[in-house]
Amino acid sequence: MTSQMEYHNPVLLEASVEGLNIKPAGVYVDVTFGGGGHSKAILKQLDENGKLVAFDQDQDALANALVDERFQLINENFRNIKRFLRFYGIKEVDGILADLGVSSHQFDVAERGFSTRFDAGLDMRMNQNEILNAFTVVNEYAEADLKLLFSEFGELTNAAAMASTIVQARSEEPIKNTEQLKQVLSRYLPAHKSHKILAQIYQAIRIEVNQEMEVLKEFLEQSLDVLKPGGRLSVISYHSLEDRLVKRFMKNGLFEGEPEKDFFGNFSVPFKTVGKLIVPTAAEIKMNNRARSAKLRIAEKK
Repeated sequence: MTSQMEYHNPVLLEASVEGLNIKPAGVYVDVTFGGGGHSKAILKQLDENGKLVAFDQDQDALANALVDERFQLINENFRNIKRFLRFYGIKEVDGILADLGVSSHQFDVAERGFSTRFDAGLDMRMNQNEILNAFTVVNEYAEADLKLLFSEFGELTNAAAMASTIVQARSEEPIKNTEQLKQVLSRYLPAHKSHKILAQIYQAIRIEVNQEMEVLKEFLEQSLDVLKPGGRLSVISYHSLEDRLVKRFMKNGLFEGEPEKDFFGNFSVPFKTVGKLIVPTAAEIKMNNRARSAKLRIAEKK
């Protein structure tokens, strides 16, 4: 188990909690518990009748569970938010907060394989009980599938060449760790931007391993089902793929296409956006480098 000290300050903490417009006796959900920073800030604003439910699929996060009778931590993926809230007798909530992406803790524990800084086995699972890991993706996925995920999830321009190089290399011996993967793809990593390209490669594999886009879509759709009218959704994303989904869903309740018009020719949309896009200040980025790509969007259910 891991001590709380290893979890860093949450990104956009005040703005994301403020965005929930907390009612002291309300019911709130923090779907990405991590080190518990957001949860603590929410609990501070609740009275004895308030309730906070948190989700985290990572076993390590359980060590940070808060001792508070108003608090419940569920060790599950937040794609199952509706089912588990029902299980605990909760049909509707006043607000949901999501801080997407990888926790600082997951980046900092070398053997989890999330970070470009360490040599580690190819893992990248947020839930360590899942079967699919980065080793399987790199060594067993068909060339066409590797190309697709590098292109879509990594937004890499030479996705086809990278996929072909991996397939060629693994035919001689399995690619077992992050160092080997870097060596195999070294020709695509010019010194002046190797860190950026590696981050894109890792992101692509990580999104596939954890099914992050499907999970996000399922979560957003279910959030609409469990939020009360007037309930708030506060979401922090870290890359354009996530942000695009969040933005579109908050704008019109869909991931693609346009909403239907009602009898009067008005678009019928489930949310109204609250305020403008919020990004971290220079001071926050200096304190926590991970904040540099963060974007916060807030919406209220109609």
